Amino acid sequence: MNKAQEVDDWLAAYDNPQKELVAAIRDAILAADDRVTECIKWQAPTFVYKGNIASFFPKAKKHASLMFHKGASIPGDFAALEGDAAEARSMKIADADDLEAKRNDLVGVIKAWCDMKDA
Repeated sequence: MNKAQEVDDWLAAYDNPQKELVAAIRDAILAADDRVTECIKWQAPTFVYKGNIASFFPKAKKHASLMFHKGASIPGDFAALEGDAAEARSMKIADADDLEAKRNDLVGVIKAWCDMKDA
């Protein structure tokens, strides 16, 4: 996994009831595709590959929330992606069980982004 120290440090200081879930989602995203790296942008962990893929919304307390910056352009049908904006889509994950239920979509979105960028 391409873990970045700055994200480790951010998570260590992250005071939120969803901290463990955010860490599990981070691991799932980084394990989904070796091309993905991470950094801190907009004061939150952001996943990147040839552009910004997704960032956590760190203030969410009832679920973990990811914003896929260009989610509307990612090829495929992913039921877990929400929204109808021109560009962005979001994915909200309530707990560990919900992460397992949405894992295939999460991994699929990440792989589809990376493949689209390499096409």
